[in-house]
Amino acid sequence: MASFEISIHSSLPQLTDGLSLLYADYPLGAEDGFTDFQISINAPSLSRQLIRPQVNFACNGFFPFKPLPIGQAFAMFEWGLNWVIANHCHQFAIIHSAIVEKDGKGLILPGTPGSGKSTLCAALVCKGWRLLSDEMTLISLETNEIHPFPRPIGLKNNSIEIIQKFGNEVVFGATIGDTAKGNVAHMRPPKTSIDASQITASPFAVVFPHYQPNSELDFEPISKGETMMKLAENCFNYPVLGVDGFHCLTNVADRSFGRSLSYSKLDDAIGALDKLFSDEQP
Repeated sequence: MASFEISIHSSLPQLTDGLSLLYADYPLGAEDGFTDFQISINAPSLSRQLIRPQVNFACNGFFPFKPLPIGQAFAMFEWGLNWVIANHCHQFAIIHSAIVEKDGKGLILPGTPGSGKSTLCAALVCKGWRLLSDEMTLISLETNEIHPFPRPIGLKNNSIEIIQKFGNEVVFGATIGDTAKGNVAHMRPPKTSIDASQITASPFAVVFPHYQPNSELDFEPISKGETMMKLAENCFNYPVLGVDGFHCLTNVADRSFGRSLSYSKLDDAIGALDKLFSDEQP
């Protein structure tokens, strides 16, 4: 498991309400216990609590971002935590991708903004796939196994309503408007995914999704060499890892199916992925 002890300091209801709802199933650490990261989400000054209120993100006393409007406090926490992991946890190759699991087999879904990876990830979770992460795949450099880090799934704009209708019992936090990404809301991860967060998954397929409105399903193989190169392009810390990162991603690509996926209907995409996962070996 990618186990991190995180201490969060904030007096903002915009953050505490989101944490209480979306992280309700997570275990709490001891107040005086060891922490990997100390995160603070607070107004930058007293005046900024009253006039055009803003919020700052700090990790271990370092402020990596400019302040945002205070209504974006929870989104800033999520984005900031992504930054913390991507910049500090180099025992893993960290791929910018969603990652879900079925029958012990991991499905890595890298994607650029607008590709539909988070929407597809949320839909798969609604259909019973286990969530390992919506935002980053953590691959052990030693074993090449995928370590879970399940957190709320961030969805944007039209995807929010699509998944609200797609899932029967999904729980969403408040919709946060006027961010750099538009409207943002977070879907609570299933408790079953959190309870299974000590169970790793083996790489089985690397699928590069692309949502294309009003298109037919297109699900095509790509070579292992292209799969590896695309993984490297989406690896946050590839330049830091050097030869260890090269060997890790090469092994993942060699063990996995590589596919490109263009889709307009979630049910069609899920059907194609279910069929792929019925095969035994890449």
